[in-house]
Amino acid sequence: MTDSARFVLTLAQLNPTVGDIAGNAAMARAARAQAAADGAALIVFPELFIAGYPPEDLVLKPSFQAACRAAIEELARETSDGGPAMLIGSPWVDGGKLYNACALLDEGRISAIRYKVNLPNYGVFDEKRVFARGPVSGPMTIRGLRIGVPICEDTWMEESEDYENVVETLAETGAEILIVPNGSPYARDKNDLRLSVQVARVMESDLPLVYLNQVGGQDELVFDGASFVLNADRTLGAQLPGFAESITTLNFEKTKDGWRCDGPIAPVLEGDAGDYAACVLGLRDYVQKNGFPGVLMGVSGGIDSALCAALAVDALGADRVRGVMLPFRFTAQVSLDDAADLAQRLGIRYEVLPIAEAVNGFESILSGTFAGLPRDITEENLQARTRGTLLMAISNKTGAMVVTTGNKSEMSVGYATLYGDMNGGFNPIKDIYKTEVFRLCSLRNSWKPEGALGPDGEVIPVNIIVRPPTAELRENQTDQDSLPPYDILDGILERLDEGEEPLSVIVAEGFEKDVVIRIDRLLNIAEYKRRQAAPGVKVTRRNFGRDRRYPITNKFRDLATALPVADETLVTHASKGSAEAFEG
Repeated sequence: MTDSARFVLTLAQLNPTVGDIAGNAAMARAARAQAAADGAALIVFPELFIAGYPPEDLVLKPSFQAACRAAIEELARETSDGGPAMLIGSPWVDGGKLYNACALLDEGRISAIRYKVNLPNYGVFDEKRVFARGPVSGPMTIRGLRIGVPICEDTWMEESEDYENVVETLAETGAEILIVPNGSPYARDKNDLRLSVQVARVMESDLPLVYLNQVGGQDELVFDGASFVLNADRTLGAQLPGFAESITTLNFEKTKDGWRCDGPIAPVLEGDAGDYAACVLGLRDYVQKNGFPGVLMGVSGGIDSALCAALAVDALGADRVRGVMLPFRFTAQVSLDDAADLAQRLGIRYEVLPIAEAVNGFESILSGTFAGLPRDITEENLQARTRGTLLMAISNKTGAMVVTTGNKSEMSVGYATLYGDMNGGFNPIKDIYKTEVFRLCSLRNSWKPEGALGPDGEVIPVNIIVRPPTAELRENQTDQDSLPPYDILDGILERLDEGEEPLSVIVAEGFEKDVVIRIDRLLNIAEYKRRQAAPGVKVTRRNFGRDRRYPITNKFRDLATALPVADETLVTHASKGSAEAFEG
């Protein structure tokens, strides 16, 4: 409802599925019915809700564009019932151009449409490939209230040559409240960044701001929701939960200083807890939205598979998770014991399939080809590839998806076997460094996120956490036979993977030069493996994949020497491209 001093607004922090136009529309209808019951004048949905976000190149299909528009038109007709207006995102074709749009549906019509102006083209975003830049427009009028609708990046971009200050325009043209539909993916500690960016928009406009984010997993991205309201005095007017759907109705009251909201404040997960919840949600939605009946994985008695098993049970429930121990002669009894203990604590189906017969068979077949050659990593990889083949066979027979369990430290340096332990459909810890794997296991033994389906308490045996990690592909092997200690390795990798720091800078920070050069080399030559790896949840600022696009064929190497200083004296003024170069 609305009157001159009160406006009731419903935020639909929901989990759409890309391409499920009918399902997303049905979700919107149900949310609108709840908003109507709450007496709302308007219900707001996240960015591109009807299509699902991000639709990537799917949005270029004319049939998809037409289906999205038809769904919006049908929803618009339904608003003739006198219920709440709807502010909902959709791709929209206008004048032969495709826009990222937000449509206001009210009184049986499409009352207004606004187009996204500032299109992100960095990290995981490449909207300039698919969408046209929209014009800067003024506010919409909704039941007598003038609402500005900047879409996601319209509030995120800082001043630059390409930037259009949409918020400033809306404030100058009479907006009373800013409503910002978003598709903002999770990254560690991103809540603080979101809040600081939106506070800056409130400061420059002197207007309250509603930040609505979607929730759910979409391939490698996880959207954590955590929507919020900022009042004009920059106080927090409402905070929705993270990693959960929420349909929340808020009352805005008009005061002498403008509109104000005093709504519920939910806690928001940060740090390791946020990463764990993101991995659970990303795995759950990948399995659910792609129709897998469940998952299976190799359970080795090691810490990576233990964490993945716990994540899978929290995401799907124990009855949809299957663990398989695949021992060979290098598998220690303690690994067998720990794997069985883990499975019992989690309550998952568990079986032991010894692989000696298969591995020995491969070695027998290759004995003539390998005659006279020493045993080396080839025989180790045969073990991993035998395990991968068996897991994929069970997957083919049952329909369950194989979860692959390599962490980001291993993915960085190629400490994994292609077509072996890298087999699988999804990797929930692909963007988790090994040192965090240890922390998350300890965290899970004392806590689990809201809505997790796994048991309470110590689900990961402590012995798995404290035991030195090993691939068990040869006698008495540990990871540190091939790699530096993980605290050192991860310190270097974070600087290389996410910071793109020159090697000389990393060395100056206290790391050994030879170790830094070696790790950089391993990072570079493992690119071909990462291109063939399963997708996995993004939690860091820069994951492998859409965030970090390196060539496979690449001869450049940083030698860890000081960077050469550019010699600007060699560049003449006329050689610089500018309009001045063509003037007399």
